Amino acid sequence: MVSANREMVVFCFDTLVAHYNSEEAPPPAFDGGQHPLFVTWKKALNGSEPRLRGCIGTLEARCLINGFKDYALTSALRDRRFPPIQAKELPYLECTVSILTDYETALHYLDWEVGKHGIIIEFTDPDYNTRRSATYLPEVGQI
Repeated sequence: MVSANREMVVFCFDTLVAHYNSEEAPPPAFDGGQHPLFVTWKKALNGSEPRLRGCIGTLEARCLINGFKDYALTSALRDRRFPPIQAKELPYLECTVSILTDYETALHYLDWEVGKHGIIIEFTDPDYNTRRSATYLPEVGQI
């Protein structure tokens, strides 16, 4: 089983820095593979608690190398909840990568543990008759 590691985070930072320098990121120091993944950016200033700055990923299996490259930029620049991350913010950023594995259906709505399990919530919006979903990674809600 593959797990997220430091080299994947370094590659996401390298990808974002390369974007601002209009160059290519150096090749990653990890192997490919196909998995759902997320990239999360947080920003801390003056010793404050890091605050979410962008988090986007995919539930579809993607090649890890291309997936982290794409989602490092997408989560930094195109998360609609936040303005795009600017180059001057780079020194204050933290990055977390998540690789999703071992899906199982919960039998009860409390059948998961914050900090250990992620959760995907799917429902139909009755007002618009459209399907909606939300994904919460294991670290959401941790202190």
